[in-house]
Amino acid sequence: MSDPTLLLPSDQAASGRSLGNEELELLAAVLERGVLTSTRGTCVRQLEDEFAELLAVPHVIACSSGTAAMHAAIAAVDPEPGEEIVTSPITDMGAITPILAQGAIPVFADVDPSTCNVTADTIAARISPRTRGFVATHLFGNPCDMAPVMEVASRTSIPVIEDCAQAYLARDAGRIAGTIGDIAVFSLQQGKHITCGEGGLVATRDADFAKRIRLFVNKGWDYGSSAPDHGFLAQNYRMSELQGAVALAQLRKLPRMLEQRRQRAHELSLALSGIPGLTLPLARHGSEHAYWRYALRVDPTSHPGGAVELGKRLGELGVAANARYIRKPAFECGLFRDQKTFGRSRWPFTLARPEALDYDRGLFQGAYAGLADIVVLPWNEKLSAGDVESLAQAIRTCLEPCAEACA
Repeated sequence: MSDPTLLLPSDQAASGRSLGNEELELLAAVLERGVLTSTRGTCVRQLEDEFAELLAVPHVIACSSGTAAMHAAIAAVDPEPGEEIVTSPITDMGAITPILAQGAIPVFADVDPSTCNVTADTIAARISPRTRGFVATHLFGNPCDMAPVMEVASRTSIPVIEDCAQAYLARDAGRIAGTIGDIAVFSLQQGKHITCGEGGLVATRDADFAKRIRLFVNKGWDYGSSAPDHGFLAQNYRMSELQGAVALAQLRKLPRMLEQRRQRAHELSLALSGIPGLTLPLARHGSEHAYWRYALRVDPTSHPGGAVELGKRLGELGVAANARYIRKPAFECGLFRDQKTFGRSRWPFTLARPEALDYDRGLFQGAYAGLADIVVLPWNEKLSAGDVESLAQAIRTCLEPCAEACA
């Protein structure tokens, strides 16, 4: 390759993050007040209020990380030990470990290989009398088809948790992701649409869920009560005022930054359209993609080596492309293979039905097919039109040897 480096903005550093005077001003105000805890400060509560207004939901609770947000959501559903939460095998481990930490069993549903999202059919196939909740993960910012998922939930009276860590303001059939299910979780980790380094948000319309979530992130202590007490086993997952200040400034920029992501994704799709063997990301009709990442699919019959080869060649050009995303379904990780949880107890796996721990490859054909052909491109709102043009040319350059091999 003639040019070994393509310098693109990175969301792992300042070049790809919209951090500036707005964050500094709010941070300075917090430091001047000297109140860094959210139990007495104002920034975290303002963040919760403004995000609730943006989503048009009555309750938002901030917490210390996206994993904490998922843990709080699982705790709100309150499974009995050994009950089951149906979830995706293609997700960050931080969305799965809270299920085990709360004494429940993750039961994995297969995915649509074209989107790597769970579907109503794949969820329904994993329901048992022990099912206590579903997690619908909107992967890469492309929303799940929620209407049929909610039909399954309504029919079975099972609550739905939307994992929106990668899907800020995505829309499914006109509705904002995170406002469709019973509870929604969002992440403020370094590489998400908006960030304060680490942090999470939980949204819900349900007052009972909201109360339990707020108690759970505050060690079970009810700060609004005349006689507060630690009523149940819970964590300290509070967000600090310093995190809240940065997140609040970021939230106010979110609509503009999201529009930038969508515009640049549209430009890249136009530039790559018509290349045989490439399938570009596309939300269903009536839905809107949030483009946390730009995930394309590579047909290995058109391009020998497929996704892995394209990822390798792009890496040689300096593009942090992620071939096969998480490489393998979550249940192939050592945590599930060795059931390494609390000492040598294997708990709560010891409570599981054998069928819940059946990870036979034949049950997850969509997941394996989806991971096999995907290349995930880095994406952020600081990409320029020139960056997109250079990225498109890099992809074409990387595919040329493959095309010649197929000729």
